[in-house]
Amino acid sequence: MAHDSALRETYAGAWQGLTHDEITERYGEEYSAWKRGEPVRRGGGELETEVADRAAPVVLHHADKLADDGALVVVSHGGTIRTTIGRLLGLEPHHWEGLGGLSNCCWSVLGEGARGWRLLEHNAGTLPEPVLGDDD
Repeated sequence: MAHDSALRETYAGAWQGLTHDEITERYGEEYSAWKRGEPVRRGGGELETEVADRAAPVVLHHADKLADDGALVVVSHGGTIRTTIGRLLGLEPHHWEGLGGLSNCCWSVLGEGARGWRLLEHNAGTLPEPVLGDDD
């Protein structure tokens, strides 16, 4: 197991620690532009493409080290995971929002196919049957 700071959540600058209402009140124009999908440095922080620039190479580095039947588990935050998936799938950044958010304690599954990465499962939250540890 390795820890890598490149997998941290998006830095949102002056928005960090503010509630949704505080952000819309203080930074309404910037917030609206971000919601429209414009590349915005929320609060002077990172662009989504910059998050993908730092996170996707970490995933690729560790995936390249896997055995053919190996699995890599990456734990991070929703925004970082969404942008990284978008980058790995080769989607244009304005399409990343189409992946939707990742709920707490949920996961996505990607696999490598002949033509690159494929999204096999997204925002999953239930374990496959039978559940490990079940006493049936």
